[in-house]
Amino acid sequence: MIRVLSILISLWVFVGPQLAQAQEKAVSPKTPVILVVGDSLSAEYGIRRGAGWVQWLIENKKEALDDARLVNASISGDTTAGGRSRLPALLEKHQPDIMILELGANDALRGLSLDASRDNLKSMIDAAQERNAKVVLIGMQIPPNFGPDYARQFEQMFGTLAKEKDTYLVPFLFSSFALDRNMYQDDGIHPAEQAQPLMAQTVWPVLEKALTDYRQSR
Repeated sequence: MIRVLSILISLWVFVGPQLAQAQEKAVSPKTPVILVVGDSLSAEYGIRRGAGWVQWLIENKKEALDDARLVNASISGDTTAGGRSRLPALLEKHQPDIMILELGANDALRGLSLDASRDNLKSMIDAAQERNAKVVLIGMQIPPNFGPDYARQFEQMFGTLAKEKDTYLVPFLFSSFALDRNMYQDDGIHPAEQAQPLMAQTVWPVLEKALTDYRQSR
């Protein structure tokens, strides 16, 4: 009997700590990953590297983000079709818990079909949600000189999609400076460096809500 007890004690001394570590790893919460899929508006086009709105959030919302990791996969010039084609690989690589979707402006600048743009955005939202990722959809607006009907339908597209697909919505990325010419680069299209904090502060309340909901659901 003494020999059996000795063997059991020895086994526990050897296996116990490893078992405890394995159990601890099993219940350790996953580090939230926030994937940003966008175009030049999120890709630091024409400004210093590290001065964009995504990086501003990383540097200025550290406490609120806590362990969350932001991955910026934005590409200047990207369209909804381009984003749709590269999204599967991004989802597989980064396994995001939240996806920020900022695409569509280049579609409008090129006068592309809104039906096609909407279908591409919907497909991207579906792909993320199928992986249980929450989606933050960022809306844009265009001047009426693109055609008042086209401009109106473009603006409404984001809100309609957000409602249909139950996503979080930032109605207009430029809402806090849209008519201030000093906030744009020389091309009058891309936001200047001084506009980046304003964009970040526009996105943050919605992203914070998505992140809070994610943490509460774990």
